[in-house]
Amino acid sequence: MIDIKQQVKAEEKALLIGVIQKDQTEQEVTENLDELAFLAETAGAVTIKRFIQKLPQPDSKTFIGKGKLQQVADYLKTHTAGIIIFDDELSGSQITNIEKATDVKTIDRSDLILDIFARRAKTARAKAQVELAQYQYILPRLRGMWKHLERLGGGIGTRGPGETEIETDRRIVRDKITLLHKRLQQIDKQSFTQRKERGEFIRVSLVGYTNVGKSTIMNLLSKSDVFAENKLFATLDTTTRKVVFENIPFLLSDTVGFIRKLPHHLIESFKSTLDEVREADLLLHVVDISHPKYEEQMETVNKTLQEIDAFNKPVITVFNKIDMYEENVFDEWLDAGTKQEILRQLEERWQQATGNNAVFISAIEKRNINILRDCIVQQVRALYKSRYPYKTDYLF
Repeated sequence: MIDIKQQVKAEEKALLIGVIQKDQTEQEVTENLDELAFLAETAGAVTIKRFIQKLPQPDSKTFIGKGKLQQVADYLKTHTAGIIIFDDELSGSQITNIEKATDVKTIDRSDLILDIFARRAKTARAKAQVELAQYQYILPRLRGMWKHLERLGGGIGTRGPGETEIETDRRIVRDKITLLHKRLQQIDKQSFTQRKERGEFIRVSLVGYTNVGKSTIMNLLSKSDVFAENKLFATLDTTTRKVVFENIPFLLSDTVGFIRKLPHHLIESFKSTLDEVREADLLLHVVDISHPKYEEQMETVNKTLQEIDAFNKPVITVFNKIDMYEENVFDEWLDAGTKQEILRQLEERWQQATGNNAVFISAIEKRNINILRDCIVQQVRALYKSRYPYKTDYLF
């Protein structure tokens, strides 16, 4: 059989490489590398150097040009690094050629994200979903990445008549993908039964970019203890809690965060986990208002919601980390009146854009949480009246 190894070791020194292509600016690639560095940190690596090259299109053999690759190799002669991470997706042959030139393990952003997911997966479902995504990632790269796989003797790994090693590996991977699909279908049936048994409750789901504070908000609203930390993809498995505000019960779910360049096969594998989002009656779209590119993050989330057929739902946009926004935007010399005017204009803009369905909070400082609760109660009450009118008298 084939064994998938974790790519990044704890405290491993990493080089990051990005390419400015014709439809990108240097600033965009720099921001992508900032996020890649955070991903590497989440996986346990330490970034020691970045390389950026401007190319009309990536080199088919080594992704970056020969001169830049030689520059990377020369740097590695005087500096120790255990891994090279590319911000863009590499083919198997490109990985092999880069590793030959540098003699250092090489992965891409997709591989890094899969590695983080593999570390974070705790339940049988999450582990199966990550493993499926890993095999789907590997399958088209087998010819170039054969040395990344470890063959164990016997069993279905035994070479058949007339088969080459690469054909045997492909057959093994396809069989494994089929097996994982069947396992996930069985788990999905059990999850569907569990969701049906929850009864006629309005369902509310927290969605948003990774590391915007969804799990912290989940803990505040549900008074539960959901794992939360300042790292990417702290939550993989969907957590659902029953919450009661003003005698109105509803189900609140925390889901995996989204990110730019999220591998397509990972979205496919986790679509079943995101059933909670698809079946939700109300979405709480959590946004890190302090992030300089928060609007782009909002677009990424909306695109992903469209991909999983969960876009046309009532949404409350929750702008979190307003305290950090004030630290980033307000100078010391600004008077209180000017600060209030800046916040008023910001709120006015987004209330208009969201149809008065925006709330500005700080989950860490527990600021404006009551306003968020009131907004949720208003929406949930309206949904009960339209979905389950026969419950209206009982609830209200």
